[in-house]
Amino acid sequence: MKFRLTKLRRTSRTAAVAVEFAFVAPILISTVMGIVELTRAYDVQNELETAVREGARFAAMDREGMLQEGQTTNDKLIQDVKNYLGTMGIPAEDIGIQVLAAGSTSETFDLDDPANDLQLFQVAVSVPFSSISYLPVDEAHDYAMTASITFRNGRATLSE
Repeated sequence: MKFRLTKLRRTSRTAAVAVEFAFVAPILISTVMGIVELTRAYDVQNELETAVREGARFAAMDREGMLQEGQTTNDKLIQDVKNYLGTMGIPAEDIGIQVLAAGSTSETFDLDDPANDLQLFQVAVSVPFSSISYLPVDEAHDYAMTASITFRNGRATLSE
């Protein structure tokens, strides 16, 4: 008689564990997916900041011999930043890059113009969150991840 009672208790406890797991599993999965998304957003933000810094650093260097025929410094900077972010898995067609006069939100800065030597410029990059998210993002809740940096168009010579 005791053997039968023990087997019955073990079976009912197994069913209780299954019910508890059914309640906890969605919360656990949601938490894990949230952590994954947050980590991805943090990683992309870090890569955006690195990309604008390296792009602006290139623009502040002596660029002699670095440009292809007919290529402007602005074009090379934009292409280099897109290439860098593309290696991080960000679609190049979704990346927005601007080279602006410092303190302006619309005035384009020509890095090759001699009148702009020693002037401050800003490199700004933006990517829609939906382009980097692992989960689908509703268009109404999409936002742009951005990074920018201000540098001086100093054309520092490279040391040998």
